[in-house]
Amino acid sequence: MANGTRGGYTPDRRSGGGFGAFLLGILFTIVAVGIAGWVYLRYGHPPVAVADQAFPMEAQIVHVPLNARIAREIEQPPFGASEDAFEAGARLYVTSCASCHGTPRHNAPYAKWMYPVAPQLWQKHTRGNVVGVSDDEPGETYWKIKNGIRLTGMPEFQHLYSTAQMWDIALLLKNADQPLPDPVAKILATGDPAGSTSATP
Repeated sequence: MANGTRGGYTPDRRSGGGFGAFLLGILFTIVAVGIAGWVYLRYGHPPVAVADQAFPMEAQIVHVPLNARIAREIEQPPFGASEDAFEAGARLYVTSCASCHGTPRHNAPYAKWMYPVAPQLWQKHTRGNVVGVSDDEPGETYWKIKNGIRLTGMPEFQHLYSTAQMWDIALLLKNADQPLPDPVAKILATGDPAGSTSATP
């Protein structure tokens, strides 16, 4: 028992090296995953075409930060809904939005071939009486009009339209499930900002 270890536990003086190997293993794994990811993106078949199958949980990965960002930055309308706002919004809508998002009783023909599919903002949902984004807060729709959404084809309009104009569109779409004044309905039905009955959607 001179060394005081007989029948007892002898510490492994090499344990410090085990921790270093563990850290080295983590570093190696991170590098290997990075290289494998680059090789896949460069030489593999990642989903880049519209018809390709999406990554697992791709929609959730995109929507979580989008919804969080909107929740942080959402604004309230500076004015209320009115026929003037609807009419102004309808003129802008048929000029800049209808080609992707459709008009009442007329879906945009190529919207379903986009990725993600461009929502038809005058189409009634399969459940309930919701039409388009009428169940969203106008501030949420305003944020999307103002800022756009990356990798969806939805542009930002803050450099094209004034704040009031973007709110006009947002308030119009909030009320897409309600009867609209005749001049507004005519603009949307004809696809003509002037509301001329001679135009076609």
